[in-house]
Amino acid sequence: MTEFWESSFRDKQTMWGFAPADSAVATAALFQAQGLRNVLIPGFGYGRNAAPFTDQGANVTGIEISETAIHLARQHYGDRLQVHHGSVTDMPFDQRRYDGVFCYALIHLLDAPERAKLIADCYRQLRPGGFMVFVAISTRTAAYGDGIARGKNQFETRHGVTLFFYDAAAVEEEFGRYGLMEAKEIDEPAQQAGPKPSQKFWQITCRKPA
Repeated sequence: MTEFWESSFRDKQTMWGFAPADSAVATAALFQAQGLRNVLIPGFGYGRNAAPFTDQGANVTGIEISETAIHLARQHYGDRLQVHHGSVTDMPFDQRRYDGVFCYALIHLLDAPERAKLIADCYRQLRPGGFMVFVAISTRTAAYGDGIARGKNQFETRHGVTLFFYDAAAVEEEFGRYGLMEAKEIDEPAQQAGPKPSQKFWQITCRKPA
């Protein structure tokens, strides 16, 4: 996985641009309304989803597997953000308790034990009353079923990446014990831009009891 993402960022650089995902904007608004100031973003990339949080005065810490992506983030943000270099499977990288966690389009790249560990690790680093929001690909997206089947709702793409597609049962099974508040399917981006269609994701919101 390290080699795949390092190669991707090295070759394609800021491949998604710097406009944040719509779900990042929505989550930043939720966190601001709840007074959440310290935010952890596992799967930070080059930081395009950090801006909605930093623009509202939040302190953001990232975790990113690609050194090239971290370098690109520092070119854009300078030293304003702390980014731990490593895989989310090796969490925790610090002993802090965060007000909020935002994890975008990452968890479906992991196998079942890795997904379970990521959710548990993020929840463990939440302070009481904190929120975590995961955005995960849905079985109702157009790409579902493409590639080589590797298990239930799991397919290996032509790029050699295995994706796990979530349905409502999988969301409940994996997040139900972690203060699951809401799970809704969203289009990302919300409005299709250009010829490439939007993808269908689950936006999963959990809260740790105060």
